Amino acid sequence: MERIAVIGAGSWGTAISTLLAKKGFSVTLWARDSDLAEAMQNLRRNPRYLPELLLPKNLYITGDLSKALSKAETATLAVPSHAMRSIIRMLKDELKSNILIVSLTKGIEVDTLMRMSEIIQGELSSTFQVNIGVLSGPNHAEEVAQEIPTATVVSASDKGLALKLQEVFMTPYFRVYTNPDVVGVELGGATKNVIAIAAGISDGLGYGDNTKASLMTRGLAEMTRLGVTLGARPLTFAGLSGVGDLIATCTSRHSRNRAVGEKLGRGMSLSQILRETTMVAEGIRTAKAVYQLAQKYGVDMPITKSVVEVIYFGKDPHDCVVELMSRGPTEEIKERGI
Repeated sequence: MERIAVIGAGSWGTAISTLLAKKGFSVTLWARDSDLAEAMQNLRRNPRYLPELLLPKNLYITGDLSKALSKAETATLAVPSHAMRSIIRMLKDELKSNILIVSLTKGIEVDTLMRMSEIIQGELSSTFQVNIGVLSGPNHAEEVAQEIPTATVVSASDKGLALKLQEVFMTPYFRVYTNPDVVGVELGGATKNVIAIAAGISDGLGYGDNTKASLMTRGLAEMTRLGVTLGARPLTFAGLSGVGDLIATCTSRHSRNRAVGEKLGRGMSLSQILRETTMVAEGIRTAKAVYQLAQKYGVDMPITKSVVEVIYFGKDPHDCVVELMSRGPTEEIKERGI
């Protein structure tokens, strides 16, 4: 029986650890908050995230990182992007040299502009490099927890690792595809959160389906432009980790990023929004990182720029809309296909 450690007891960590435990794996879920870990172990529920989900008997929850990783053959990381580096530093001395590491986190580190797999690679020795993979797609934890049919994609530089992870995560209701484009898979999962905030702002302003469809489509063009510039394959953005995740995040009632955008569109400030929620909306930080990448590499990302101006500079969303709609005429599809 394979032993798997899931690091992070938020909604996604709780949902994925439940999925893996139901497959018959021996799963240990680590919660940074030891009080939460104790409550989950006793109640067999996560009182803070997905409280309606009954946790399987073979899922063990602990606040002790050493216990979580002591016999693990796979470490699954479901932590906020801004915490990834500190978490890796905490756990790296506990990792066996042959352990498989898979990131479920969608984001870009603001200070370094690194993707999650780059952070992991940078913090660990070369021994682990071929054992690092990522999982991304339109995967709302609330729906995965209910076993609603879902598809996702795993990516790794080593094909054998990708196939192994595909086997680990595949279930009758969680269909897993492989894609060798790690850069594209990670960038798709990160950048779509920024466009989802824009879609939410559109909702908050009272605009309609035409507006949201336009934002999503042109947002996808921005995502693809940046990805291709950074070495990704353009077709990856037409897949699950690109347009698939974009659709889910821009339209779902479960989307934290869309919800943040809607509140911004209704006139709330970011500080007001953050005070009333404990959930992490990755797009808030990622917007800044994505825009910095765009500036660094000379990539035109006007929607992303507008989101950053609304979030961080308090710009009136109506003014952003006027500017976006008043830009000079251009072709939809240029020679590079983006």
